[in-house]
Amino acid sequence: MGFADVDALEGALARESYLADRGLAVAVYLALTLRRPLLLEGEPGVGKTEIARTLARVLDARLIRLQCYEGIDAGQALYEWDYSRQLLYARTLQEGALDPANRASELYGPEFLVERPLLQAVREGDGAVLLVDELDRADEEFEAFLLEVLADSAVTIPEIGTITAEAPPVVILTSNRTRELHDALKRRCLYHWIDYPSLEREVAIIRLRAPEASAELARSVAAMVARLREMDLTKRPGPAEAIDWTRALAALGIGRMDAVSADETLGWAVKNHDDLAVVRRVLPQLLGG
Repeated sequence: MGFADVDALEGALARESYLADRGLAVAVYLALTLRRPLLLEGEPGVGKTEIARTLARVLDARLIRLQCYEGIDAGQALYEWDYSRQLLYARTLQEGALDPANRASELYGPEFLVERPLLQAVREGDGAVLLVDELDRADEEFEAFLLEVLADSAVTIPEIGTITAEAPPVVILTSNRTRELHDALKRRCLYHWIDYPSLEREVAIIRLRAPEASAELARSVAAMVARLREMDLTKRPGPAEAIDWTRALAALGIGRMDAVSADETLGWAVKNHDDLAVVRRVLPQLLGG
């Protein structure tokens, strides 16, 4: 799991088509070296989820993703019992084919256990990258439960026992900051804010992820996206939208963005109805800016 230094990690990520800035590369390197969870915050589309995917490829590890949402609970993240299979099994025992003293252990054996992402990650240990995506969408109760699991790298199942990772998995947590996460979780993690890239870095990212596009098209898209981010939009486009927009234009055979092609494909970058109306009114000025 180790890298000689930050430069080696940065190069490994670049070979998997992820251009991390120096701050992010240092944060990931320290998370790996110190075996600490890494909490990434930033606007949607800046590459928080993608760094976990890329890191799994670089480490040749299994990517285990826990997608958070409002109302998620411990059972959906940790483990559940397959009650339908247990019921069918119990019915086969009604004729007394099994000693009653053994029925509980049989009904709650490993074959009836449905493992969810957190338990899967604990079992895999350092052979896994655990991505806890959009933690800010979950409630504070779930956040406290997650903190306990991360602290011990262990899961206790009353019917089976405690399962402990020999070495903790790599853990990446992401947040779009729709709410503030608790200080206790932040203290447990290394923290890094991923900002929008500079114009030159965004051009490089687009060229890497959309090699079919011309250098001129990549630069024109990056410049337009940078101007859109300066506007008061409900959802500003991130690098992911810039890449998608470039690919769409390249698929249409466009070598450089113009007013017609920008208007026809604007939905690849601006994904809110009101924002579209606002941008279309000033599109000629933006292109000439």
